[in-house]
Amino acid sequence: MPYIDGFVIAVPTANKQKFIDHARLGDAVFMEYGATRVVECWGDDVPAGKQTDFQRAVQAKEDESIVFSWIEWPDKATRDAAFKKMMEDPRMDPKINPMPFDGARMIYGGFQPVVELGSA
Repeated sequence: MPYIDGFVIAVPTANKQKFIDHARLGDAVFMEYGATRVVECWGDDVPAGKQTDFQRAVQAKEDESIVFSWIEWPDKATRDAAFKKMMEDPRMDPKINPMPFDGARMIYGGFQPVVELGSA
């Protein structure tokens, strides 16, 4: 069964192209180390909620957009092995590929699918 890493971040709207460039470099590394799919989604219709929402989850500011991303792996073992390799990969070094957003406000986690319909 596949394994999914999910991410939500607030990116300064002015940094959209910088984010895309950053993602293209980093996402290629995920694919090289075994990811089967990487999706980066720029917020288009992300409403404010009454109790909670994506903006509050990442403490987004007015000049920031929400990005929702996920990485699909064939299984958790492949993902875990990839993360170990990425820790030493210079392409993942923030000095080489700096994050165009505040990484401290990123929320992320690993997930095991329990229901899956359709195909990519």
